Parts: sequence; C-alpha cells; structure tokens
Amino acid sequence: MIKFLMVAIAFFAFSATAQDYDKKKLNWYNGKKYGMNTDNAYKKLLDGRKSETVVVAVIDSGVDIEHEDLQGSIWVNEDEIPDNGIDDDKNGYIDDVHGWSFLGNPDGENVEHEQLEMTRLLAKFEAKYGGKEYSDLSDEEKKEFDEYKTLKEKVDSELNDAEKTMGFIQDLYDKAKEADEAIKRELGKDEYTLKEVKKLKKHDEVGGDAETMYSLMKNGLSMETLDHFVEIFQGRIDYHYNINYDARSIVGDDPSNFEDKYYGSNDVEGPDAMHGTHCSGIIAATRGNGIGNDGVADNVKIMSIRAVPDGDERDKDIALAIRYAVDNGAQVVNMSFGKGYSPYKEEVIKAIRYAEENGVLLVHAAGNDGKDIGENDNFPCPQYDSMSEEFSNWIEVGASTRYKKRLAASFSNYSDKHVDIYAPGLEIYSTVPQSEYEESQGTSMAAPMVTGLAALLKSYFPKLTMFEIRDIILQSGQDVSDRDTPLPGDKKEVPFKALCETGKIANAYNAVEMAMEWEAKK
Repeated sequence: MIKFLMVAIAFFAFSATAQDYDKKKLNWYNGKKYGMNTDNAYKKLLDGRKSETVVVAVIDSGVDIEHEDLQGSIWVNEDEIPDNGIDDDKNGYIDDVHGWSFLGNPDGENVEHEQLEMTRLLAKFEAKYGGKEYSDLSDEEKKEFDEYKTLKEKVDSELNDAEKTMGFIQDLYDKAKEADEAIKRELGKDEYTLKEVKKLKKHDEVGGDAETMYSLMKNGLSMETLDHFVEIFQGRIDYHYNINYDARSIVGDDPSNFEDKYYGSNDVEGPDAMHGTHCSGIIAATRGNGIGNDGVADNVKIMSIRAVPDGDERDKDIALAIRYAVDNGAQVVNMSFGKGYSPYKEEVIKAIRYAEENGVLLVHAAGNDGKDIGENDNFPCPQYDSMSEEFSNWIEVGASTRYKKRLAASFSNYSDKHVDIYAPGLEIYSTVPQSEYEESQGTSMAAPMVTGLAALLKSYFPKLTMFEIRDIILQSGQDVSDRDTPLPGDKKEVPFKALCETGKIANAYNAVEMAMEWEAKK
C-alpha cells in the first residue's frame, strides 16, 4: 500500500515557503538544460524591449485573484461596474469583472464535486434500461443497451476498486494516527524528525509505532498526506461513481441545452481554486520579486473562467467557457483538464472552431494516465473522428522532467501524432490560494508553461498572429527526439520522438530568437 501511495503522491501538492523550498527545484522550468531557458530569453534577448499586455483565459477550477504573487496580473472587465447587479457591457453575464463561473448560482452556491462523465451517462441509461432484458428491446435499443452494460461494468469495477483502496488507506491512516499520537506522547511535543523516530524504533513501548511512522516518513508520507488520500478516495465513492449524485441542481440550467447560456455567477475563485491558481502562477506569477515562483510571462492578465469541478467537467460548460474567453478578448486559453467521454462533442468542436475563426490559441494538457491518447480518449482533443481538417489553433502538451534518465514524466500521456510538444511538468512550485505556494505535477502544469510562452511571444511580438506563434513554439523547441526515455506507464526505453509529433521540449529562448527573425521579415 505504501508503494501505491508513492505512485499516487506524484499528484499530491505540498506546502513549502520559498525560503524552505529546494533551490535546485525552484523555478527550474525557467532555467537551462531541460527547462525552457526563459530567464536567459529575458536577460539576453528581451532586455529593454517593449511589450504589450496579453489576456490569457484560464478555464479551470477557479483562481485566487487576491493572491500576493498575481497582483497586477488579473484581468479586469473595464466595461463592467463591479457589484451593481447590472449587465453593463450587455454580454449576458452580470458583474463579470474578472471572468465567470459556470459552476455556481447568484445565491453564492457552488458546484465543488461532480460525477465522472461515464457515471452521468450510466445514470441516463439506468433510467431507461434498468431491469430490462435484451429480448424486450428493439434493434436500435439493443445497441444502446450494449453500451449501457459496458458502462455499468466499468463504473461498478472502478467503484469497487475505489472502495477497496479506501479500505486500505483508512486502515493505514488509523494505524498511523495511533502511532503518531504515541510518538508525540513519548517525545512530549507535536512535531518530530525522522531521526528522532529512528531512535525510538528500539524503544520497548513505542518501538512498533516508531517503525510504522519511520516507514511512512522515509517514503515522504505524512499524516497530512494520508488524510488527503482518504478525502480523495472517499470523494470518488461519494461523487465520481455515484449515479444518484446531482450537483447540477445548484446551477439550475439544462446541461443538454446549449442555447441556455446565461447561467452561473461571478465567483471566479469558488470553493477550491488550488488547481487553477497553480496554473495561473506558472503563467503569470510576478517575475523577480523574490517571493514564490516566477511566471513564464511578464505582461499578462489572467481571466478566470470556472468550469472544472472535482470530477468531470461538462461539455456545455467548456464550450461556453471557450466562447466567453474569445468574446471577452482572450488571446490564449489554458485548458488543463480532460475526460474519457464527451456526449456533446460537436458542440465543443464548434466552440473550438469559433476560437480558431477569431485567431485565439488553445493550449491543452494531454492527461496523466501514462497512455497513448491516439488509442485512449482524452477530451477535448486535437482531432475528432468527425473532423476532416485538424484545428490550426491547438497545442497538445505532454509533461517533461529535469532528469536525463527519465525525460518524459512517468504519468504523462503521449502520442507521436496527437501530442505536439512537451514542457516541464514535474516538481513545479507555484501559487495556490491564500497567498501560499505548493509543489505539484502533471500535464496540467506543462500546459500553462506553453500558454505562458505563447503569451510572452504575443506580448513582445504583437504583429505575429497566434497561428504563427503556435508554429514558432513547435518549430523552436529543444530537439530531444533521439534521446531515449522510459515510455510513460512502462519501463521500456523509447526515443522521445515516439511520444510527441515534434520530439521537442518547449524552449522560450529558441522561440524568442525565431520570433525576432519572423518579425524582421514582416
């Protein structure tokens, strides 16, 4: 079980002050070697050069717009008078001063947890086919019935796995809590070190308790970590796989009616803005102020669009969030989310095409399942079956590391056709709510690296279109195509070019050099 938790901990964020944080890891993604060489781009290529403000939409769980390291980098809708209860700019959204939430209502209630999309689909099928036999159905219904049975088997299996895992973690947590309390009593204090616990292993009365805590602490685990995993897996049981859970009643719209557009609230932070704030800090945390981390871009405004709960986002919310971003001036959109099912694909495609028609770049995280997304769906995606022409405004991003021997993060999804480029996504220290900072990892962190780079280029080279900027990012990346790395989710070595179409890691220095060349030709 400890081995399982060490795998899962890859996605656990932990707190640390900038003073306590490992300086080798702090802002490594802006450095040389396998970072994006952003700092050198500013120092050697952009020093003294003027820039223009770029609006970046972050479609996510919400953003702490009052964070100390994001001050001056939050979008303000100048056409909206704050808190007057009037839609001053006539865009359909009342008091949308810093963005919009499609996961709340005007009374201040917010959706925090949601079902997975496959659970929502199963719930619909259950109402239609529950208790029926194959012989009772028409030929047309039999096709749906087969899908219903497949979904039911999958949801039941994953729910069963979650319940078993929850049992293991709860048992471990209970044992650890008992051990933790015994050690505190023995030492007469609330905090202790690994060295102190090691000494207690030989103690007659608390030796067993010390052995338990030593094993946990040596593997980087703590009571806080265990408590977090109890919460995660209980949430999967209570919400993700629960076909009777209805979070949408809070919002009050019809999630299948895409003409029903004007719902939600102006609460752009919501109940849990950790993920969205972390992504925003990667893009826009104030550079060089000596606190926290340094963002990739230095002249951007973050537009917070809340559409991603704990669970799977709704197609309708994502489609409308993209349209909101475009209509309100965003030039780049960060999308660090994904799911395995998409019942309203065509509406999402229309929204992406709308962004494309308006020259807005969309940057999307490839996902964290260690799988080939050419064979395993991760929606929204760069290519849908119904499309004859690929999106020209899309960048799909995998996660890279700072380690030569495992350059591709072990969790990152990949595809030599459907992932465009990689960017730093492991051990990323960035902003989280309440003006704090945490380390986290995932392709969710890699995508805003590229979003920040796109914003940087648009800021300093405003004559370039977002389509040109996309091409520059993909062409100028650090070429590691022939560098061998373990295949994510596997141990076998593969060349990096097997993981993404370019075989490259995004590189700000190279991109700025190329942008200078392209600008000179205009």
